[in-house]
Formats: sequence, C-alpha cells, structure tokens
Amino acid sequence: MSDGLVVVDKPAGWSSHDVVARGRRLYRTKKVGHAGTLDPMATGVLVLGVGRGTKLLTFLVGADKEYTATIRLGQATVTDDAEGEVTTVGDVAGIDRTAIDAAVARLTGDIQQVPSSVSAIKIKGERSYARVRAGEEVDLPPRPVTVARFEVLDVRPADADGHAVLDLDVVVEVSSGTYVRALARDLGVDLGSHGHLTALRRTRVGGLTLDHAHTLEELAALRDDAGDEAVMPLTPLEEAAAAALTTRALTEGEARALGFGQRIESAQPGREEPVAALAPDGSLVAVLDESRSTARAHVVFAPASS
Repeated sequence: MSDGLVVVDKPAGWSSHDVVARGRRLYRTKKVGHAGTLDPMATGVLVLGVGRGTKLLTFLVGADKEYTATIRLGQATVTDDAEGEVTTVGDVAGIDRTAIDAAVARLTGDIQQVPSSVSAIKIKGERSYARVRAGEEVDLPPRPVTVARFEVLDVRPADADGHAVLDLDVVVEVSSGTYVRALARDLGVDLGSHGHLTALRRTRVGGLTLDHAHTLEELAALRDDAGDEAVMPLTPLEEAAAAALTTRALTEGEARALGFGQRIESAQPGREEPVAALAPDGSLVAVLDESRSTARAHVVFAPASS
C-alpha cells in the first residue's frame, strides 16, 4: 500500500463519507480519511489521506481555505443554503452595489461568526443539525474566525418562484471553522434582507488546489483499465507536507533522535503552527510542535517497511 494524499474534485450530491468509501475501494485499503467535510451540495477540493497520509489530515483540517460561491439575497432558508426550505423572504429593491460592498467589508477580517444551526458542531455530545431536525431550537455562540478575502465578482437580478432576488458570485478566503453559508446569511441580514448560499465550490485547502485534483471518474477509469497493476495518483508524504505546512530541514542526528521519540531543539521557539520536519534525503520524519525551546513531535512517520 502506498502512502500520501490525493485531492479529489468532489461532485455535487456526494457526502464526504461517500467519497472516502469510494477512495477505499479505488485504493484498495481501509486506511483512507478526509480533511475537512464538504456538504453534499458543495463541490471541489476534498483532500484524502491514504495509508500513513491519514496522519497528515489533522493538520490540513486547520489550514485556510478558498471558495467560490453564489449568494442569493432576498431569501432565508433553514439550512442557510439551497438544500433547506425557504423560511423567509425579504426585499432587495433598495440594495445596490455600494451597499453590498460596504456590507462585505464589514464581514471581512477578524470577525465573530455564529455558525449555521445545522452545522456539525456538537452540543452536549449531539450534533447541532440533529437537534434542529428533531425540532429543537438551537442557539450557538459566536466564535472568532478570519475572512482574509471576500470579493464580489458579479451581481445579477433573478427571479425565485415569483420573488425578486439578487444573486452574487463571490470568492472568499477564510480560516478553518468559517461557514461560508453563515457569511451568506449574515450578508443578507446586514443589508436589511435575507441571504443563503445557492452554490459552493472549494478551490483550495492550504497549498492544495483544484490544479492537484482528480475526479472520481478519472480515478475509477485508472483502476478499471489497469486493475491490480494500476498506479493510482498520490502526492508523496513529503510533497504533501511541504504544500500544506511550514517545513524544516533536519540533520541526520535530529532525524534519528525524532525517530527514537526524543525531542530536539526548536528552530524557531514560539512558533505556533505545526512544522513538517524533513530528513536530509527529503523524506518526512515528523510534524513538530515548536512552541517551546525544545520541539516535540505531534506525529512521527515511521518508515513504510516498519
């Protein structure tokens, strides 16, 4: 079994779990996981870890992400996206581009965001969306997120079941834990109307983009054509780590020490982000915590043969 990451261009209508299940069949191993759930409605970058690549996923979940999306102003839904029932309609007649740009600016930067009530956040051990579906009122507290970029590419009037709406094509770059559908909701409220998400495509997770992605059809064709002899695409561990994390070159002695579970001196004490530690031959040895004067390994990547 090979180890690494594969970026899948998730199709609409598939859950992230569905893609993992297909990945296990295509790569012929149970050791497949994903970094960062995409809703069934959404498409785009879904990073799968295969073999020891699953050890990298926890660090990718926290990576910043980029999306293209379409926001519909004038309607609210129970899920803040197009999968939910429309609950409220609002007027968009007085909303112009100047007002939109000003509202977008207020939702850019470090903000406090109330997650969507149908999110997977747990409340006393139960997912928020499960409580909502059971008819319970859910009140989630706001939490800090960062919206590094929120840009409106196009604004166009539309009709939704006889109701005038505005559709906005946008691109956003956000920190981990940011809900784009909550941005759509809050933008509508800020403009004195309502809003929800009608399309969402993830274009980047950390340094992994759609340029790295394969469709499920492409992967299935490789397996069907070559069977057991198929060489399935995988980004090697060291390349995947370098694309997603800060890297550090180790000496032979440091690499050996980490392999034995020992600590080494931090290259930059106080560094908060995880660091990919590479041996002199370029192989990935560990992901380090360098927040103190001595670095400890979050995870060590033992040789594949061990």
